[in-house]
Amino acid sequence: MPVALVTGSSRGIGVAVAERFAADGYDVAVNYHTSEAAAEETAEAVRERGQEATVVGADVSDPDAAARLVDAAVDDLGGLDHVVNNAGIDQHVYTEDLDPEDFDRVMDTNVNSVFTVTKAALPHLRDSDADPTPSVTNVSSILAYTGAPIEVHYAGSKGALLSVTKSHARDFAPDIRVNAVAPGHVETDMTSDRSAEEKREELAEIPMGYYGQPADIAEAVAYLRDARFVTGETLNVNGGELMR
Repeated sequence: MPVALVTGSSRGIGVAVAERFAADGYDVAVNYHTSEAAAEETAEAVRERGQEATVVGADVSDPDAAARLVDAAVDDLGGLDHVVNNAGIDQHVYTEDLDPEDFDRVMDTNVNSVFTVTKAALPHLRDSDADPTPSVTNVSSILAYTGAPIEVHYAGSKGALLSVTKSHARDFAPDIRVNAVAPGHVETDMTSDRSAEEKREELAEIPMGYYGQPADIAEAVAYLRDARFVTGETLNVNGGELMR
């Protein structure tokens, strides 16, 4: 069976991606940092779809932990064919109130983890006989394009991912495809703190008139996984919001 590693797969988009990969016949390495019980639920959802799952706790911004995560995925599931770098954190703070430590923490989790996990996965991806070629998909955000007044560190980290994606795509071609998906407003626990007024304002900016769901992003990730002639690209999934 082909194998996928999905970082940050104990919640939100990561859960949907893990479930979609399982539905498509992939065994899945489920990663979490703090929510082991939630990660176990994701793994059970994978198994309910007839696939194998392993659960690995790791702070993927730590190079040693990232290497252990990749090794565990390979040891437990027998190889590695696709990586989805989904782990990320958010924080709503204006720049004048933002501590440098918090800026670094967001960058470590959202950007450095992509480097550490991808680097650790490279030898295994190169050994893969996946058809089409093995892939890495990085989860960015619409804020990489639009910016955000109270999320400079989050928006900056997601913008950096687009450059990392292109650079890795050039570095690893033709053996490994590297792409990104940039979600717009998606209903997850990271967006559950929006007030009614904030939601009205957000929905007014989305031509489709409704929020995306994690499964919508998983659909995009599955497309990039299978798109044999696509690398170095970012697939924007935002209900038309970026047209404005």
